[in-house]
Amino acid sequence: MKNRLTMLLLLLFTVSSILAACGGNKANDAGTGTPGASTGSETSGTEGEAELGGKLKVLTHRTDLVNDGTLDKYEEAFKAKYPKAEIEFEGLTNYAQDIQVRLTTGEAGDVLMIPTGLATSEYPKYFEPLPDAMFENVYFADNTLFEGKRYGISTGVNTQGIVYNKKAFEAAGIDKVPGTLDELYAAAEKLKAADIIPLYMNFGAQWTMGNWADNSAWYVAGDPQYHSKLVSEEAPFQVDNAWGTLAQIARTFVQKEWVEKDLYTNNWEISKGEMAAGKAGMYFLGNWVIPQLIGAGAASEDIGFFPLPYDNSGKYNAPLGSDYFVAVSKDSENKELATAWVEFFVKESGYVEDSGFMPIIKTAESTIPQLSEFQSFNPTLIESEATDPKFNEIANKAQIGIGTGDYVQEYVVAEDLQAAFDKLNAKWKEAKTALGY
Repeated sequence: MKNRLTMLLLLLFTVSSILAACGGNKANDAGTGTPGASTGSETSGTEGEAELGGKLKVLTHRTDLVNDGTLDKYEEAFKAKYPKAEIEFEGLTNYAQDIQVRLTTGEAGDVLMIPTGLATSEYPKYFEPLPDAMFENVYFADNTLFEGKRYGISTGVNTQGIVYNKKAFEAAGIDKVPGTLDELYAAAEKLKAADIIPLYMNFGAQWTMGNWADNSAWYVAGDPQYHSKLVSEEAPFQVDNAWGTLAQIARTFVQKEWVEKDLYTNNWEISKGEMAAGKAGMYFLGNWVIPQLIGAGAASEDIGFFPLPYDNSGKYNAPLGSDYFVAVSKDSENKELATAWVEFFVKESGYVEDSGFMPIIKTAESTIPQLSEFQSFNPTLIESEATDPKFNEIANKAQIGIGTGDYVQEYVVAEDLQAAFDKLNAKWKEAKTALGY
């Protein structure tokens, strides 16, 4: 499996494809047709595109792209194909939590990102199936599959690790990229001594905290079905498993004051400027953040990327996973246009490259130089797989915010990690029993 998955990433760097040109200026039955819409148009080709129109409301977590006009540029390109279309964008600052409320109140717009904590069994309630043709030769085609229909398509392929500022490392006297956990800790201590924030955790932003838990536990464990297997466990939160490994690293960074001082304020946008300027040394995030740092003023050559060394073995796993999946709302009154926007957005708008993702088209070529550095450390790449919907059903019943990071905040600063885990396990067991699992 290791060789097969490694080859998947190699393809992203070495295989050329004319499909890569769809990236913009910057670098199992969903039906055979497009879902019906209020326009009632059945025309096809250029004429059909010209006739298709109406207004769409698109909800997004990318408030930065709303504010800097990038999404408006995508709309202009979309309107070149669909002159009668109009797009309204709404950015949600705390998307992971806010979108859950929007879904239940029927205010999720026409197009939205699927929240990660939502069970696939819930997808038919909130989303419109997408056409099969949209999923040809794309990564994670079946991750939103439920009862033969696909409800969302990936917006980009990510891996995850330590994004770092090379100038900050140089200023702190760090001359070697950490390859073990002890070396990571030593680098953090040197950064702190140089009056540089060692790792901007973005604790107050909340959603970032999932990287120290559900976003990463599966690949640290080396098993893409790790979460699915936890369905049979009555106490999944353990100090000596992958969840505990990540929790203890995060707690060490907080306890040693190797993170931002103001933990509880959401300083996400501020942190990018700090990282770009070398006032902070590291993020534990995905490759998607690299263009945002460059946009905040960093030179591309000053930003590096390496896998998280979560132990001292010198060997580590890293994920090959999807960013958010984008979907059409079940409540949309213009589903055909909404579906057209979804396909345009992930394959033609330039969003994938602008966001620092690897292409979702398997044969397309990545243009992100930092990914070459990441690959040079030879991590074992593990491709994510769809999770048993029972996992999220139990977590939701237990009010454990998978994908939101709120529960992670609690145990990262708790006095006793085992006691905090015991509390979560009790909630998990009660919910699991109540659901009959």
